[in-house]
Amino acid sequence: MIYKNLRVFTENGVFRPGAIEVCEDIIANVFFGDDVPPTVSGENLDCEGAYCFPGMTDLHFHGAMNCDAGDATIEALQTMARYEASIGVTSICPATMIEPVATLEQILSNAADFRDDQLRHPEKHTGEAELCGINMEGPFISIEKKGAQNEANIRPCDAELFRRFQKAGRGIVKFIGLAPEMKDPTEFIETVRSEVIVAIAHTNADYDTALKAMKAGAKHLVHMYNAMPEMTHRNPGVIGAAFDCKDVNAELICDGIHIHPSVIRSTFKMFGRDRIILISDSLRATGMGDGTYLLGGLQLKVEGKHARMMRDGAIAGSVTPLPDCVRILVKEMGIPLEDAIYCATVTPAKELGIDDRKGFIKSGRQADIVFWNEDLSQRFVLKDGN
Repeated sequence: MIYKNLRVFTENGVFRPGAIEVCEDIIANVFFGDDVPPTVSGENLDCEGAYCFPGMTDLHFHGAMNCDAGDATIEALQTMARYEASIGVTSICPATMIEPVATLEQILSNAADFRDDQLRHPEKHTGEAELCGINMEGPFISIEKKGAQNEANIRPCDAELFRRFQKAGRGIVKFIGLAPEMKDPTEFIETVRSEVIVAIAHTNADYDTALKAMKAGAKHLVHMYNAMPEMTHRNPGVIGAAFDCKDVNAELICDGIHIHPSVIRSTFKMFGRDRIILISDSLRATGMGDGTYLLGGLQLKVEGKHARMMRDGAIAGSVTPLPDCVRILVKEMGIPLEDAIYCATVTPAKELGIDDRKGFIKSGRQADIVFWNEDLSQRFVLKDGN
């Protein structure tokens, strides 16, 4: 099938008039301008100027459609994967909450079973986002900055415990979060950095402490600005340390609730799209509506776009899926569409190490493709060419 009359998102991260040819589950060719070969009737589709870009990757979200990665069931992951693919998020790396060790091991084992079944029996998983890993948001974090996490399950960083997690999940853990001020993490980071991406998460660290962790090998910042100290002119904190370490990438929640639009705009100026990873941090309430839900065993209340913990009113996470975060960035915050798309496709794919298959509209890549109308409404999605 050749999809014609498109605005194609190029490898350089800009839209150009063009067309794409999809053969089975692979992008066979990408054409620009009028360089489109003639096709026989029935093998081409006029897309009427639609935007065409890679399937999005959400590497930090907890759930959707009343399901959560912490449910530790195949059915929950399948529901989440189908929902995400249906809205254009074709690759996922769900995040865990801080649970008891045995519970986390069960969650990781379940995720590994689901991932392996997707790989071995793709015919059973048509229309699902691919599970590319798990983002462990802890448990090695700060009590002071626990946010919506259950402090009863916070633990000091421990390489052997991490390896228990990795063994339970058969290598599925892609990120492990820690607060560097809780215990000197240098030895831990240097021990595990070749096995996992070490992320700074839920931390009260100052600039020097965060910088030390980053120089030791922490390369990822979990939902920047949230659950960390403010950046001020005399105390730049974790954010300042991340800015000074050019190999550290940062997650950003752009749901219009977690971060002020002015801060979003300045962050794009500071970090640039090559270092910003757009995430949803979405909860099981996503796609459901107002009500009371569970998060890590604790109750939260959802009203509109707000999700707060019932125990203390803390912001719990988001109920805005990743594609809507992109739309909010563009329509409400003034970020160029190309930059917003880049941070939801290219940057997270690179961070996860799946950019050899995903994240680009390029010959030979997986045919996970999103088509949007000019008003940014969804036209349709291809997952593995379907």
